[in-house]
Amino acid sequence: MSQASQASQASQTSVDWSSFTHFVGFDWAKRSHVATVVDREGRIVRRPSFDDTAEGWALFRAAMAALPCPAVAIETSRGPAVARLLEAGLAVFPVTPVAAKAYRTRKAPSGVKDDDLDAWSLADALRVDGHGWRRLQPEAPATQELRLVCLDEIALIGQRTGLINVLQAALHEYFPAMLEAFEDWTMAAAWAFVERFPTPQELVGAGRRKQEKMLHALGLHRKDKQEERLEIFARADRFCGAEGVTNAKRLLVLATCRQLRTLEAQLKEYRRLINEKFAQHPDHGIFDSLPGAGEKIAPRLLSACGDDRDRFDSPQAMQCLAGSAPVSFQSGGMRVVKHRMSCNKAFKHTMHLWAHHSRDSCAWAQAYYEQKRKQGKTHACALRCLGQRWLKILWHMWVERKPYDEARHMRDQVAHGSWVIKLVGPAETTPAPT
Repeated sequence: MSQASQASQASQTSVDWSSFTHFVGFDWAKRSHVATVVDREGRIVRRPSFDDTAEGWALFRAAMAALPCPAVAIETSRGPAVARLLEAGLAVFPVTPVAAKAYRTRKAPSGVKDDDLDAWSLADALRVDGHGWRRLQPEAPATQELRLVCLDEIALIGQRTGLINVLQAALHEYFPAMLEAFEDWTMAAAWAFVERFPTPQELVGAGRRKQEKMLHALGLHRKDKQEERLEIFARADRFCGAEGVTNAKRLLVLATCRQLRTLEAQLKEYRRLINEKFAQHPDHGIFDSLPGAGEKIAPRLLSACGDDRDRFDSPQAMQCLAGSAPVSFQSGGMRVVKHRMSCNKAFKHTMHLWAHHSRDSCAWAQAYYEQKRKQGKTHACALRCLGQRWLKILWHMWVERKPYDEARHMRDQVAHGSWVIKLVGPAETTPAPT
């Protein structure tokens, strides 16, 4: 971290809530921003608006510099607007969209909405309720870079999935035999085979020898599938699309395969960079020790948790962000518990993947999952419950900066009489001698 960033972070953490003299509601947009400043009595002092340009931000920083000690509320915790507010040395308090809507409704019950109202409602909410909000701290550059590349990799994987869906839909229209022959369409070898034989007629016309040779060259030769695939290839032209459909969809299939190969090369570069940045991060040993996390999930978990130990004051805070903690509603004699939908979706997905893969590495995790299934939970709900348990463990590891210790976990569970340990065999619960 640079000296300027350290000084900025130090100045932010040292300011007491009672020291804030003005409260700023910041309504951000892509091209321009609107802000409203209120004093400690709630009077509107000024309403600066400016374009999202270097000149506009310079004017805003000058306006903030004229205030003794301002605090800013904004309806997001990430993005360029937040980064520039932190760079300006301002105390930033993020607000969730659901809370921002509620604060706006408090000011305008009729449902009226505009930028000035949004900014004013945020400013006054910060003035009244901000003492209980969590202040946003700047991320370390290494953590920020790792988080962004992990999120971008996930987005690119989503694009790959979309292209594979396009490819499969096109093949279904004119070349169903190819879908029958190959199950895994994330394989680059499957795309290459389609590029070599893009129509049923070309595949059948090539003959058995060329088909076998191509399967061997692409590493698709499997003794248990070889004869079945060759039989499918031999009858590929018996059930296929009409000539016009074949000619049209052939172009789409070839174009999609080229896009997939380009995207796959970029994903390999992202994976190389993520592995490099993860290995260099000071917390990598903590997340690398997690059973089932592996080289893909561990960096995503690290980037989701960050390096600010004040970010989560309890395991429940981490569980709520990941969406594993349920939401309860109680009124009179009625009580309802439901799945939490407002959460960090990327963190939630990563937590599900981790919980799923941990079952192969931990006997207690598999036993816990099976017990939840016996209780009537769905697969997704059982994984969410397992993820809830794992996140409690992860929070303690993260706070204490210690890697996962299976022997210690087992001793703690035995000492507390955990029902999970009772489901696991004695040989699996007894720690290996050290």
